[in-house]
Amino acid sequence: MLGLRTTIYRVNELNEAKSWYSKAFGVEPYFDEPFYVGFNIGGYELGLHPDASSKGDNVVVYWGVEDIQKSYRHLLKIGAAKHQEPTNVGGELMVASVHDPWNNIIGIIYNPDFKRSNNL
Repeated sequence: MLGLRTTIYRVNELNEAKSWYSKAFGVEPYFDEPFYVGFNIGGYELGLHPDASSKGDNVVVYWGVEDIQKSYRHLLKIGAAKHQEPTNVGGELMVASVHDPWNNIIGIIYNPDFKRSNNL
């Protein structure tokens, strides 16, 4: 295994999702086609795949953040719904999650002990 590379969220409104995720992560897509939109988030792929039957709540992927409270409030402010409020899960480690407007779960994590390996 080489580590996390891509997370794909299924959405039923690709253009709305592209706009929302651009605001959520503060970055524009590097790949933008009618069949797939891709963002580079800190060296990892966040993909949007059009799917009229998207249901969400299947997978939780945690994206690293420096300030979990600020990131959580930002996502709620731009239209996300609460899934799990910021919670301490041991030491300084904090996790939270929200539902995006298409009911996918976006997890965020503050983990000051995790260092991404350059070997991957």
